[in-house]
Amino acid sequence: MTYSFYTVDVFTNTMFGGNQLAVFPNGEGLSTEIMQKIAAEFNFSETVFILPSTVKNTTKKLRIFTPSQELPFAGHPTLGAAYILGISDNTMDKNDECKIIFEEGVGLVPTTIKFKNKQPIYTELTSPQLPEFSDDIPSIEELASILSLKTEDFRQDNYSPQAVSCGLPFLFVPLHNRDALKRIKLNSDRWQQLLEKNWASSLYVFCFDPEHEGSNIRARMFAPGLGVTEDPATGSAATAFGGYLGIRETEKNGQFHWRIEQGFEMGRPSFLEVTIEKIEEKINKICVGGSSVLVTQGKIKIT
Repeated sequence: MTYSFYTVDVFTNTMFGGNQLAVFPNGEGLSTEIMQKIAAEFNFSETVFILPSTVKNTTKKLRIFTPSQELPFAGHPTLGAAYILGISDNTMDKNDECKIIFEEGVGLVPTTIKFKNKQPIYTELTSPQLPEFSDDIPSIEELASILSLKTEDFRQDNYSPQAVSCGLPFLFVPLHNRDALKRIKLNSDRWQQLLEKNWASSLYVFCFDPEHEGSNIRARMFAPGLGVTEDPATGSAATAFGGYLGIRETEKNGQFHWRIEQGFEMGRPSFLEVTIEKIEEKINKICVGGSSVLVTQGKIKIT
């Protein structure tokens, strides 16, 4: 059988930036084993397979794979899949914006595709889960040894390390500045000793010292447990990050927005838009969005 695929760069409006993604718009007939092998062959941080939905009133089902395992939820595959549907699905209303719902392992993921001249220009997901929090994390000294940094590089105020999940857990680690972020060298042995078996083993390290006008935050993400040494743009982490940031906002009600820079240290500049809504101190909605660029289109023959 021959299967069509696209590759897209997500969270960028420029080719060769953002996070690479392979999208199979019709994954019917592929076994889990073959999907995993295809993901390993592409060796992107994720590959997504679009399937017919099995839940009423949903648009499509997504299965998402890293090179080593299947994920219940991931941001840039969700947004990239929506972007490809915006290009390839001729039944879709492309005059302004189209709202769809993806069925994923974590649950239902509402997603919006915005169009200009009938071409998708922006996709945005709404978190399928509200954030869960955990403070069961390594000490600052242990985190410093994992990241090859000094303890004085870490913030230890209202913005302190914390684990958060909106379907996929991440450990959020704040630093003082972009210089410290640049100096990170992940110590794999220390990560394995101290973090591998934790609820949140993926490290999302950030600072409020962005490089570009209009940005609020600079970040890097390391997920060796998922087979991803470093990720240039992480939508699922940005979703959970909305929870981390939201509970630290002192206003009880309102909408809050942040623009995140990621991937610059890898030569894959990415911009992620995070918006949350709070009502009576509680976060009731988290959205993550960005632009995407089509890079290639091809076919793969499975024998």
